[in-house]
Amino acid sequence: MTRLAPSPSYVVDLGRLRHNLAILDEVQKRSGAKILLALKAFSMWSVFPIIAKTLRGTCASSPWEARLGREEFGGEVHSFSAAFKESDVRELLETSNHLVFNSFNQLERFRPLWEQYQGRVSIGLRVNPGHSEGHTPIYDPAAPKSRLGILRSEFEGRSLAGVEGLHFHTLCEQLFDPLQRTARSFEEKFGEFLPQMKWLNLGGGHHITREGYDIDALVELVRYFRRKYDLEVYLEPGEAIAIGTGILVSEVLDVVHNEVDIAVLDVSATCHMPDILEMPYRPEIKGGYDAGEKGHDYRLGGPSCLAGDVIGDWSFEEPLQVGQKLAFLDMSHYTMVKTTTFNGIQHPHICTFEPQTGELQVVRSFGYEDFKSRLS
Repeated sequence: MTRLAPSPSYVVDLGRLRHNLAILDEVQKRSGAKILLALKAFSMWSVFPIIAKTLRGTCASSPWEARLGREEFGGEVHSFSAAFKESDVRELLETSNHLVFNSFNQLERFRPLWEQYQGRVSIGLRVNPGHSEGHTPIYDPAAPKSRLGILRSEFEGRSLAGVEGLHFHTLCEQLFDPLQRTARSFEEKFGEFLPQMKWLNLGGGHHITREGYDIDALVELVRYFRRKYDLEVYLEPGEAIAIGTGILVSEVLDVVHNEVDIAVLDVSATCHMPDILEMPYRPEIKGGYDAGEKGHDYRLGGPSCLAGDVIGDWSFEEPLQVGQKLAFLDMSHYTMVKTTTFNGIQHPHICTFEPQTGELQVVRSFGYEDFKSRLS
């Protein structure tokens, strides 16, 4: 796959995508949950026809994502944002099945609009369970002073007229146990409101398709809420759909030395893998090892002018050569959706690989006009 791909390029393995969807389909069938694709993590719409065979719809964080879900995926569209403009709400009421507000202020401000759509658009509130499982503050919606989700104390004296569902989302790249603890905290604080609700959304951040996830326990948790409160239950993973499906193919442009050997690649952390700098984290490379493990250590960096455009340090069995390709693993989720054209650096091609036939297809290539059209 790496050998066939142009550089730079994202390559999505359709076989692994189908593998993940089979696991999610099992969860849906056994639990009765409806699973949505979180577009914020993975919105490669050329593969939506494959995903839509299994999942029930999409969840969106903006009017543009909602429109993409409606036009290219089909099924249900659930929309949420930390805050909406009036123009956002008007558009989302036309494209969404569920519209979730982040405060009572927004719920009431836009009540004259959404009440006109009752029966077609279901209104919900995002709540803050007051329970943090986050290991990285920037990705922890339940961190102290978080702007995401309504605290239990805010419910006192408030009307829930017209509200049909509650939503919480506090996890990030986690297995089942953090969800179980969070759900327990949620029920303790907000369970009294569930008998009057039609649905409950358990959010995303669940690595359901990762090895070690307790599928049986997830199924039982969903069944519990459905039985006890007579609710529809939704899950909206993004990463779980795309885990392990993609690589980012790169090429060594040059090797320089400054205390250490440094390989400059045609891919950039800041442009193409921003979570390396934001999270931060160190991705895996096919044929790469921890620094010091093998005979040849390199610091890998991007071509941009940003001094901190450093991808990380690796060790290789053989010296890296100019023109050699390297493949960064697990590069589908939160990569393509976050890319930039900073410095006018070439945007990677977007490709698919079909393991049944060995065919690599370039789905989309980018050129100067794509860069220019983002500017004025």
